[in-house]
Amino acid sequence: MENIDLMVLRTARNWRVAGRRALVATVVRTWGSSPRPIGSIMALCEDGTVVGSVSGGCIEDDLIYRYTQAYAGGSNRPNMPEGKPGFLKYGIKADEAHQFGLPCGGTLELLVEYDPDPQDLSQLVSALEAGKLMRRTVRLSDGKVLLAQTDQPSELYVSDTELVNTFGPKYRMLLIGAGQLTEYVATMALFNGFEVTVCDPREEYRSTWSVAGAKVVSEMPDDVVRDFKADRRTCVVALTHDPKLDDLALLEALETPAFYVGAIGSRSNSDLRRQRLIEYFDQTEASLARLRGPIGIYIGSKTPPEIAVSLMAEVLAVKNGVTLPRDMDVTWAKNEHGVPSSGADQVCAI
Repeated sequence: MENIDLMVLRTARNWRVAGRRALVATVVRTWGSSPRPIGSIMALCEDGTVVGSVSGGCIEDDLIYRYTQAYAGGSNRPNMPEGKPGFLKYGIKADEAHQFGLPCGGTLELLVEYDPDPQDLSQLVSALEAGKLMRRTVRLSDGKVLLAQTDQPSELYVSDTELVNTFGPKYRMLLIGAGQLTEYVATMALFNGFEVTVCDPREEYRSTWSVAGAKVVSEMPDDVVRDFKADRRTCVVALTHDPKLDDLALLEALETPAFYVGAIGSRSNSDLRRQRLIEYFDQTEASLARLRGPIGIYIGSKTPPEIAVSLMAEVLAVKNGVTLPRDMDVTWAKNEHGVPSSGADQVCAI
């Protein structure tokens, strides 16, 4: 699936290029629980069409009514303001939180841009389609937009004078090994918006690959990782169980800013991998600190589909900056659910 931000911006561009009125709304602040994170965007056309989301749907419904159905003075023109951007706040009171479907105590604030310039939107969309990471600054006094390419993503920033948000290309996932588990992981990654590449030099594995939408390459994994030029929107996962394929690729990945680097295997196999990398490749515990293994959130998974769910959940959690239960105490989780330590090595995920 396509990056949702790119989809929203491209659709808004198409509306504006066609001469239609539209707005773009961005979640700029939240208090308490919120259904969508800061930086989420949506676009609304004058005919009520919506793309993207800033809530579970109720706020979108209010925006549609407010700007397309609530005609001013009996006019048949949409009630969409013109001029500089404005702020809207939802869920300040308990009854509003209930009305707009926000969690108890949840409040969010939107910045709404009216009729964003189609040329600015076209320039931004073209840059994103070319794989560039872009910083978009909106001047609040008049809505003027400044676009600049940047080297690294940053959190949304809003002040009394400007909104600064970073937009980038899709997150990327490089999977080493084209086995059955990889097919499940690739499928989940694709519908979570990742661009997926699968690397396996073994013809017998590549010949049976069946997941449409994932790119499959045959070069040696360490060469692929080197050429992949992983950045902070990239994760690298080794799934072959074969040190000849996994080890060098993992070492290459650890030299990059990839947000997630991990390898399948039990706890004992993961320990053996670390020992091997330290003994034969001059690594240290510090240099291997970013290497994840065993991988996945503990859910008692045994089958390839369940292990893939466990792995994808961990990747998304790391991407979203969530502290994982496994990072706190995996042993407690296993003991709490009656998993004997003697059987732990039978599971490829945690």
